[in-house]
Amino acid sequence: MDRNLALDLVRVTETAALRAARYMGLGDKNAADQAGVDGMRRMFDTLDIDGIVVIGEGEMDEAPMLYIGEQVGRGGPGAPKVDIAVDPVEGTTSVADGMPNAIAVVAMAPRGCLLNAPDMYMDKLAVGPKAAPYVNLDAPVADNLRAAAGALGKSISDITVAILDRERHAGIIDECRRVGVRIKLFQNGDVDAALATCFEETGVDMLLGIGGAPEGVIAAVGIKCMGGNFQGRLIPYGDEEESRCVLMGIDCSKTLTLDDLVKGKEASYAATGISDGALLRGVTFSANGIARTHSVVMRSETGTIRYVEAVHNFNKKPLYAF
Repeated sequence: MDRNLALDLVRVTETAALRAARYMGLGDKNAADQAGVDGMRRMFDTLDIDGIVVIGEGEMDEAPMLYIGEQVGRGGPGAPKVDIAVDPVEGTTSVADGMPNAIAVVAMAPRGCLLNAPDMYMDKLAVGPKAAPYVNLDAPVADNLRAAAGALGKSISDITVAILDRERHAGIIDECRRVGVRIKLFQNGDVDAALATCFEETGVDMLLGIGGAPEGVIAAVGIKCMGGNFQGRLIPYGDEEESRCVLMGIDCSKTLTLDDLVKGKEASYAATGISDGALLRGVTFSANGIARTHSVVMRSETGTIRYVEAVHNFNKKPLYAF
């Protein structure tokens, strides 16, 4: 893939974030999500790619735009064939309630390289580069925590684990407390929380728990760009979800490694903050039609991480930016 495509992805996430941020705290998560979808869709139409959405807003009959299987980009002769994973508003509830950790995010890889994860739950484990070789989703939680502590050169009491604040995680929380690690609960946005494990300044050493499988694949792309480790296992609820996995050729009993989720060395990740989070600041609006965004873009092939701070002048922006 052309390295400039990664920077083009930032324009996609910026536009989604700018649109969704208009709904901050207004209590309408569906309107925020639709605004992000509309912005992202319009920007994709300006890119010289032959893209297929493998993780999107739902099936064709469930979502007006960016549905699974939709073609995006200008296409045409010579356009790179790529898989696209999108979450126009990761944390719709956070936007609606005026809470932190909402982002607009896109991941991209060559055609056939992203797992087409069904929309179901996934058990997840994420760590940064230093602990990457020493953890395994199949190992007991306590063993992984001690292994991470050793790899990071920390005492066990200095390890911090991010866990989605849900009742289903009571057992994991109890086990972490027995070991004596610090726990950071969060309400929404486990993509951002997973990537936080790769940045020492966040203070987060590991992510554990069950969240959405599509978000797991998106997080895996970002973590692969940074040399961390992400592992997952699909958790189907009911016969319908199990049957869907069978039709998609996915073994739900298998622990999915980073290379299962994101094949090859070429992948790109871009995200723009909608509300303030551990890694990115949210959109701010100023007088005279000015807005500011804060984004990150990464490539797995080079390991390059770029932060992009942009000032947008709506008096000069084309219509897709409004």
